[in-house]
Amino acid sequence: MKRNRIYQLIGAVAIATLLAGCRVKDPIYNTPHPDHGTVTLTADWSSIGEGLTAPASYTVKAADYTVTVSGVTNRLDRLFVPGRYSIYAYNTAEHITVTGTTANVEAASAPARQTGTFVRNTPGWLFASATDATIEADTEHAYTAVMQQQVRQFTIVIEPAGGTTDRIAGITGTLSGVAASLDIADGTHAAPSSVVLTFSKITDGANVGKYTATVRLLGTAGTQQQLTATITFTDGSPAAVTLTSDLTTELAAFNADKRTPLTLGGTIVETPTGAGFSATITDWTPVHGGLVTAD
Repeated sequence: MKRNRIYQLIGAVAIATLLAGCRVKDPIYNTPHPDHGTVTLTADWSSIGEGLTAPASYTVKAADYTVTVSGVTNRLDRLFVPGRYSIYAYNTAEHITVTGTTANVEAASAPARQTGTFVRNTPGWLFASATDATIEADTEHAYTAVMQQQVRQFTIVIEPAGGTTDRIAGITGTLSGVAASLDIADGTHAAPSSVVLTFSKITDGANVGKYTATVRLLGTAGTQQQLTATITFTDGSPAAVTLTSDLTTELAAFNADKRTPLTLGGTIVETPTGAGFSATITDWTPVHGGLVTAD
């Protein structure tokens, strides 16, 4: 009888051991969110233009998630379902709105006796990035958003020629073929529009006596960039002269390097017409040597 109890005890231990060996172990997870992933985003501002500063805050979008953050590195307060995402980051810039992934420059009034679509000629500095992300479950991801400058400064310097330069009262003009919109997802510039140019006389430096106008552009768009200006003279004598110049070739690569300001200079060439004179500039050259001082 005693031997049977020993055998029974041994059998019970063996069965318990066998059952324990067959039990499925609890899974081991790497994070507190085994079914989702998280993202820590670092903004890299090293590609913005010299002298510009990173904005105090910026917006981050990913699918239906939108948040405003500040500082360089932020862990996004969202548990993401696994999958592929596009993460967009951009700041709020004056006279620019962002809807979805499209940035739009605020409309401006057309000058007197002119028609067409005009936009603001000095929008704020827009910086943006688009980052592709693959998010996995039970994973903490880290991505870097390289913020690219999306607005470029453009300066025109023109040199009057002829015997009436000292009678110039003012120069005003427009530039067509500028982009009113930009898709930050793919870098597409669209909605060709115009901006107003207001020229001032340079009073100091190597370009003294010339006239300059500076604008900030989201980019160029369309097939042509045309400068059209009116030169007026003191007491209306001589009569106002219309200046036209095709800048399409000179601005062909304008959208490629927005962090570097572009300055173009040219000399006005007058041509007699039946009604007086017309003027143009054909030989534009990049101007180097820093800023100019104007009235």
